[in-house]
Amino acid sequence: MKKLINDPRAVVAESVEGFGLAHAALVTVSTDPLFITRNNVPTAGKVGLVSGGGSGHEPLHAGFVGLGMLDAAVPGAVFTSPTPDQILPAALAADSGAGVVLIVKNYTGDVLNFETAAELAEAEGVDVRTVIVNDDVAVEDSLYTAGRRGVAGAVLVEKIAGAAAERGDGLDAVAAMGNRVNSNVRTMGVALAACTVPHAGTPSFDLAENEIEFGVGVHGEPGRHRMAMEDADGITDRLLDAVLGDLGIAAGEKVLLFVNGMGGTPLSELYIVYRHAAQVLAGRGAAVERSLVGNYVTALDMQGCSISVLRLDDELTRLWDAPVNTAALRWGV
Repeated sequence: MKKLINDPRAVVAESVEGFGLAHAALVTVSTDPLFITRNNVPTAGKVGLVSGGGSGHEPLHAGFVGLGMLDAAVPGAVFTSPTPDQILPAALAADSGAGVVLIVKNYTGDVLNFETAAELAEAEGVDVRTVIVNDDVAVEDSLYTAGRRGVAGAVLVEKIAGAAAERGDGLDAVAAMGNRVNSNVRTMGVALAACTVPHAGTPSFDLAENEIEFGVGVHGEPGRHRMAMEDADGITDRLLDAVLGDLGIAAGEKVLLFVNGMGGTPLSELYIVYRHAAQVLAGRGAAVERSLVGNYVTALDMQGCSISVLRLDDELTRLWDAPVNTAALRWGV
């Protein structure tokens, strides 16, 4: 294992410290317990948005703290949920009196720990709503989840719900917007090679030289099946067929197409995937109104990608286009 780290046990703490130094104009880092807040939180009268999860998926979630997205993010250990004693102070910091929406990817540890933190926050007088992200169509249940996993669709939920909060929507309306996005986005991923967790020092699973994992999770969890390597267009067809078959996009509908890298795939390859996915959608009569391509929800250094499709309407498009100023997404400011 060759990685730019010091002590494997200090990877998260040192990474978050560096993130805070690099983006001091946007965020503030609390070290004990560890969480990241948007500068000058809470914003008076604004619903607070808090998300988090295991580290190793950068820039998710810390990279989306700032204007138009999250007010706070809570990083756990690599591929491990943050604890309630981290989540609670982040929620309290984000609360202006208008309440807090917790955006939680559907993994058992995350759901349980965020639920506990929500109960503790409510005991301290904070009104809390929770949005569960479960956009992955690969499997219904896994070692990590009851139901579908939450993956790259979390970025779209955070952006659009964040824009709703920024424009002044109330607590229930912001939570409803997050649920609306989650209901209209689907994702499927593929791994060409496994990632290496720093404290383990070896790949998290084994793939043969000419083998890929179709439907892989962002922690390297098993997907639908393993199969022989195909060219980019063939893999894209498989991913997109699964997504569109579940989402049911019809001719004439408008969509956002999101091709997400898993951390170890060059941007040039992601654009090859995007090229064919856009062509397939156009051939089916869907209009690709918005796009996002890049490494936004990674799995450390895993080679592979995921494809997400979000059904758009005029309001969702306006909220997607609304100004955002974070370390990982920035436009309109």
